[in-house]
Amino acid sequence: MNVGIVGAGSIARAYFAYLSNAGHSPRMWSPRGVSGAELRVVTELVVSGAVEERFAPKLAADIAELAQAEVLILALPATGHRAVLDALLPHLRDGQSIIISAHLSFAALHLGQALHARGLSLPVICWNTTAMTCKSPEPPAIRVGALRKRVEICTLPGGDIAGALALCEALFGPRFQHGGDLLDNALSNLNPQTHLAMALCNLTRIETGEQWHQNSLMTPSVARFLEGLDAERLAIARGFGRRVRPQAEGGLDAVFRARVAAGTDPLGPVDPETRYITEDVPFGLVPLVMLAEMAGVPAPLHESGIKILGACHGRNYRALNDLLPREGASGLRALLGLA
Repeated sequence: MNVGIVGAGSIARAYFAYLSNAGHSPRMWSPRGVSGAELRVVTELVVSGAVEERFAPKLAADIAELAQAEVLILALPATGHRAVLDALLPHLRDGQSIIISAHLSFAALHLGQALHARGLSLPVICWNTTAMTCKSPEPPAIRVGALRKRVEICTLPGGDIAGALALCEALFGPRFQHGGDLLDNALSNLNPQTHLAMALCNLTRIETGEQWHQNSLMTPSVARFLEGLDAERLAIARGFGRRVRPQAEGGLDAVFRARVAAGTDPLGPVDPETRYITEDVPFGLVPLVMLAEMAGVPAPLHESGIKILGACHGRNYRALNDLLPREGASGLRALLGLA
């Protein structure tokens, strides 16, 4: 299958490697050109970890060339989703499918409105997380840490979920499950709250470039903070009459200690501009707080996290979200059909 991967960073490279290994024909495109330039000067992409192989990287010259693919996968931070979706739109045609990995901030609703305006009805498939984890300790080489055993997916309202599951499995194997609708998708994403706890409680380590291990430093205090964030997320879901899974059964401290004991302890970010903050705060936490407002459920830890990291970075992270409707909670309620 011909697959166009929007992005050329670590996750995009991991998808390229997996799909190439599975016999598909993937091609990447770097929206900003930085990651693409890094790949254009090498003859092979070295992949280790859960996928072990060497590949000749294949890059599209521009977005028009990439958009010739049967399937398009967004594999870049949500900070670039609006610009990429708007740039893709003129090149889309009937018969294509679009996967957003991972889906944040109801980007699919923005795309759905734009497709409707063009008279197109394409499958838009949203994942609640990425299909694998990946780091790039020695760029451009990558290390695939794990292939996720469970990825929950949804479609735009009225979408063909059976067809979506079949497509995802044809590309990445049997790891996909129906995860409800777009609201369930937003309420089930654990990355924003996990990254908030990790980044906020290790901010000086990140800022000074200190090497630190994420799971080892999920100390009892940080784990309690994360449990508080998880409790707020579950309460927001109940406010909509939804049931989503807790981050873990039992104490999170024990969960992370078990990961360390099993040899899973990746290094944390060492750049203040880490996506743990610049992506997950405006595009993960801000929408969740908006949902809390809609449900009439307090979310003081989430709200405080947004404000504290905004104060530390000197930014208004609420204002940096370019995907949510300008009308705020009332506009999102209407788009989700909850009015």
